[in-house]
Amino acid sequence: MREIRTTCAYCGVGCGIKAEVTGREVAIKGDETHPANLGKLCSKGTHLGETVGLEGRLLYPEAGGKRVTWDKAIDRVAKRFADTIARYGPDSVAFYVSGQLLTEDYYVANKLMKGFIGTGNIDTNSRLCMSSAVAGHIRGFGEDVVPATYADFDEADLIVLVGSNTAWCHPIVYQRIMAARASRGTKLVVVDPRRTETCEEADLHLPLRPGSDVALMNGLLAYCRDKGLLDEGYLEDCVTTPDGFWEKLGEGSDLWSTAAACDLPPADLLAFYELFAANPRTITLFSQGINQSVRGTDQVNAILNVHLATGRIGKPGAAPFSITGQPNAMGGREVGGLASTLAAHMDFAPENVETVRRFWAAPRMASKPGLKAVDLFRQVREGRVKALWIMATNPAVSLPDAGLVREALAACPFVVVSDCIADTDTGRFAHVKLPAAGWGEKDGTVTNSERLISRQRALFPLAGEARPDWWIITQVAQAMGWTEAFAYDRPADIYREHARLSTYQNGGKRLFDIGHHAVISNPAYDAMTPFRWGGEGDKAPFANGRFSTPDGKARLVAVEQMAIEAPLAKFPMTLNTGRYRDQWHTMTRTGLSPKLSQHRREPLVEIHPADAVALEIQADDLVQVSTPAGDSVFRALLSEGQRRGEVFTPIHWTDRQSTGGRTGRLPRPLVDPVSGQPGFKSTPARLEKLAPEWRGFVIARDIPDEIPAAYATKVRVAAGWLVEVAGDGDPAVLAKAVLPKGERIETIDQARGGMRVAVLEDGQLIAALFVTRSGRTPSREWLIEQLSAAGMASSIELLAGRPATPQADRGPIVCVCFDVGMKTIVEAIATQQLVSVDAVGKALSAGTNCGSCRPAIQRLIGETKEAAHA
Repeated sequence: MREIRTTCAYCGVGCGIKAEVTGREVAIKGDETHPANLGKLCSKGTHLGETVGLEGRLLYPEAGGKRVTWDKAIDRVAKRFADTIARYGPDSVAFYVSGQLLTEDYYVANKLMKGFIGTGNIDTNSRLCMSSAVAGHIRGFGEDVVPATYADFDEADLIVLVGSNTAWCHPIVYQRIMAARASRGTKLVVVDPRRTETCEEADLHLPLRPGSDVALMNGLLAYCRDKGLLDEGYLEDCVTTPDGFWEKLGEGSDLWSTAAACDLPPADLLAFYELFAANPRTITLFSQGINQSVRGTDQVNAILNVHLATGRIGKPGAAPFSITGQPNAMGGREVGGLASTLAAHMDFAPENVETVRRFWAAPRMASKPGLKAVDLFRQVREGRVKALWIMATNPAVSLPDAGLVREALAACPFVVVSDCIADTDTGRFAHVKLPAAGWGEKDGTVTNSERLISRQRALFPLAGEARPDWWIITQVAQAMGWTEAFAYDRPADIYREHARLSTYQNGGKRLFDIGHHAVISNPAYDAMTPFRWGGEGDKAPFANGRFSTPDGKARLVAVEQMAIEAPLAKFPMTLNTGRYRDQWHTMTRTGLSPKLSQHRREPLVEIHPADAVALEIQADDLVQVSTPAGDSVFRALLSEGQRRGEVFTPIHWTDRQSTGGRTGRLPRPLVDPVSGQPGFKSTPARLEKLAPEWRGFVIARDIPDEIPAAYATKVRVAAGWLVEVAGDGDPAVLAKAVLPKGERIETIDQARGGMRVAVLEDGQLIAALFVTRSGRTPSREWLIEQLSAAGMASSIELLAGRPATPQADRGPIVCVCFDVGMKTIVEAIATQQLVSVDAVGKALSAGTNCGSCRPAIQRLIGETKEAAHA
C-alpha cells in the first residue's frame, strides 16, 4: 500500500486528497494538511475510488473507427492540421480544451496554437462557466485576479452568496461558511431565484427576478452612498471613477425602484442593505448564476463596484470572490487557455505579443484574440474552421444549442478528440481518437479558486496505451516540425517554462508571477506543497491599494440594468439550469459510482406546485420542456423552492445515459457581448405533460446500449443498472430487447395492463422488468439488492417486488456516505426529538462525513417540526 498526496478531480475548490493505493484500487481520504479543505471531502471526492476502474476507457488510438499505432495517429493529426493550414491559413484550425486539463497540458496547447500555428483559436469549456468573471476582473482590476482566499470566510462578519448553490456545488466551502457562522456568528445572505439547499441556514434569502442582479447591486451601492458608507479616501487614492458615474447610478436605484426591478419585498431588500452596512467585513461570493448570463460581465462589475467603493477589498474577511466550477479553470486562465487572452495574464496588446514572441521564439505569433466557444462552433458549422481538436470535454452535450454543435461536428472535415472515455457524445464525431490519461494517472499542477497551486500526482501506471495530454500535444507539434520548441521530457520541464514566462519582463506589472519556480528542480517539483500566488507575504492581493492598471488604480465600471425579456407567447416560462449535488458535468466519471447515483436517479424538471396545477402536471409525470432551441423530456418534481413561472433542469444527462434529460438542447446560443459566455440561466420555455401508454423500470446486471422505449434513463446501482422506462405500444418488445437469457418467471396483470418478469441464473436474480399501464410499480431498492444478495428470494417475492416479511422503507437516500434515507431521518427526528443536524449525526451518522447532506437534514428537521404542530 502506498499513500500519495494529490488533488481532487472535481470542482474549483481544489481539495487535497490522501490516496492509499493498492494495485488499481484506491482508498480516498481528505488531506488534513492541504489548506483548501483541511481534510474534508464532499460526496464526489469521497467516492472517487469507485470511478478509477478501466470500464469505458479509451485505451488505444483510433483512426476511422479502427485501432492504430500512436505513430500513425500522431502523423495523421499533424499532416491534416498542416495541410489545412497550408491551404486555408491558420484561422482554419482550432483547439477546444478543458478545465480538466492540468496546467502543463494547457500551456503546451496554448503555445502550439498561438505561437506556432499562429492563431488565437484555442478556447476552453471554462468559457461556459467563468469567462464573465475574467472579463469583469480585467475591467475592474486590470488583471484577472481573485482577491480573496478561503481563510477570508473565517474572518468575515457577512457572507453574501450570489447565484451560487454553494451547499451542492462547492460543499467544502459551504462547510467552512457554516463553521464561521458557528464560531463567530457570521451572517449569511443568499441571492438566488431558487430556494436551494444553500438557503436552509441563511439569515436572509432574496429570490430575485432572474437577470436583475445589476439592479440589486446598483441599488446597494446607491444606498451605501446615501448613508455615507463610501470609503472616500480609498476612492480618491486607489480607484478611478468615470465621469457621471454617480449621477447615472442614482437613476432608478432607490429602494422602491430596485425592489420592483428585482421583484423583491422592499422590507427584505432593506434588511439586506442594513446587514451590508453593519458588517464591513463582507465577502460576496458569486458563481454561475452571475456568470452564465448575457449580461454576466456587467453583473460581475456591479459586484466589484460595491466592494471598491466601500473599500471592502484587500482586507481580511472583505472581498468579492468568484468561485470556479472546474478543477483547473484558474490554471487555464493563467496560461492563456481562453481565446481572449494571450499568455501569463497578458492580453493581445502589441507589446505583449512581441514579449511572448521573443520568449517562445515563435515563428507565427497570433496577434489578435481567437474565436470564443459559441462562435467557434458556429464557424465550424459554416465551414470556416476545417480542423478541430477537442481535448477532455464534451461540447456535443455541454454547449448551448447542442443540436447545432452536433451539426458542426458532423460537417467538420477533420475532428480529433483526446479523451479518457471511449464513447462520448462528442467522440462519436471524431475521425481520430487519442487515449488520454485519466485522473489518477496524470502528473502536473492545478490552480484552485483561491489561486492555490497544488500538485496532481499519478496513483496508477498509464492504462493501456493512454498518454498524458501534454505528451500528445508535444508529439503532434514535433511532427509538424517544431521539435526543439516542444522537446519536453516531463511535466516539470513545462512548469519551469511556464514560471519563467510569468516573470519574463513582468517587473510587477502583473500579480501573476511564479518566477521563484523558474529553476525548480525535478525533486522539488515532485515534492511541491501547495502555494498561493498574488499578494505580498500573507497579505491579500491589492492590500496595498495598487492594481494592475497603467496608473495603479482600480476602475469603477458604469453598468446599468438592462430590460429583462418578457415572457414569450409560445414560451411563457423561464428555464434555469445547473448542477446536482453528487454528479459532475456529463457523468463520464461520477456516473460510474453507484453511491453517487442514489441522490438523483433521473433528470428532473423542478416546477412550482401552482404552475403544475395550471399545467395539469403531477409529481413523477413525464414532461417535455421546449425552448426556441430544442426540447427534451424530464420527470416532474414539484418544488416550493421555484419561483412561479420558472423551472429548473440539471446539466448532466447525455445520450449515453438517457433518451431525455438533454438540457444542452435547450439554451439559446446567446452570449455576453464582452466575455462571450453563454446565458444558460434564463431561457424562454414551455412545458407539456406527456402521457405514455405504460411506464416502469428494468433492473439488470448488464443492459444494452439501445433501449426501445420512448423514455429510458439508466443509472448505476450496486451490481448492475436501474433503467426507468416509459413508452407506447407493446412492452414485450422492450422485454425482448433488454432482458437476458435465463430462467424466466412472469405474470401479466390484465386489469392494469401490467407485466412483471424476473430472469434467474442458478436461482439468482440477474434481471427484472416491471411495467404498468395504470397501476403502481414497487420500490426499486429491494429488487436492486437481489442482484447481489447471498440468498435466493422466492418467485412470489420477486414478482411482487418485495420480501414476504416487510422491510423498513428508508425513503430516498439523503446521506450518501452512510446510506441513510429520508424516512429514517424523519422518524429519528420525530421519535428522538432531535433538534439539530449534529444531533441527527450523533444518532444516525448522517451528515458527519462529507457534510453535503447537512442542508437537507436541516430542512427535514424544520419540516418535521412544522408537521408536528400542524
